[in-house]
Amino acid sequence: MSDQDYNEATYGDNIAGIYDEWYPEPPADMIRALKDLARTGPALELGIGTGRVALPLLLGGLEIHGIDASEAMVAKLKSRPGGDRIPVTIGNFAEVGVDGTYSLIFVVFNTFFSLLTQEEQVNCFANIAGRLQPEGLFVMEAFIPDPSRFTQGQITKVTDISAGEARLEVSKHDSLRQRTMSHHLVITEAGIKLYPVQVRYAWPAELDLMARLAGMRLRDRWSNWRREPLAKDSPGHISIYELANPAR
Repeated sequence: MSDQDYNEATYGDNIAGIYDEWYPEPPADMIRALKDLARTGPALELGIGTGRVALPLLLGGLEIHGIDASEAMVAKLKSRPGGDRIPVTIGNFAEVGVDGTYSLIFVVFNTFFSLLTQEEQVNCFANIAGRLQPEGLFVMEAFIPDPSRFTQGQITKVTDISAGEARLEVSKHDSLRQRTMSHHLVITEAGIKLYPVQVRYAWPAELDLMARLAGMRLRDRWSNWRREPLAKDSPGHISIYELANPAR
């Protein structure tokens, strides 16, 4: 799949039908931490998808809104109990095209990296800053890049296998643009199904610079939702940003 054939809705539109089967409910530590960080709310989730994070927060008493580019994913959210109570804006979340301000804006499960250029990621930080309340927080969960995963710029590996199905990941790495272009392949007796995904990754230091350009600063960084400090061998991070000079 070329760059021209792939857009912000491609991943969600293709995977919506099996997304909730592949990915379990979020850990309780995540829901508890996000609720604590949101305080009284409201909160905004970027890339809300099928609502597997938003719905537990809603059921816990938090007012939550969402943005997603995939109408298919949002339709799955609306079909779930409580889903019709969450206002969702359809569009590219880089624009943060919503009204009002929020005590918490968050993006989890590496979804921020679905913004495929540095310019788009920088603009997203700037737009987030404009939608935060004075004491508001922006929280991102993302992997720490590991280019050593790739051999000669590519990778093929089995991710799951059963008597009737095999799942594989095939990826190509573009180190210059910090991009990976991948397919999750599902092979059954009925044939092969492709689920494309592209990401533009960034290291924590680059994300911190994007925050500074947007008038934010890093408040804390965890290695997991148990709020343990980041270690040198941590595969991912949870970064918490605040406005550097909040207007009061």
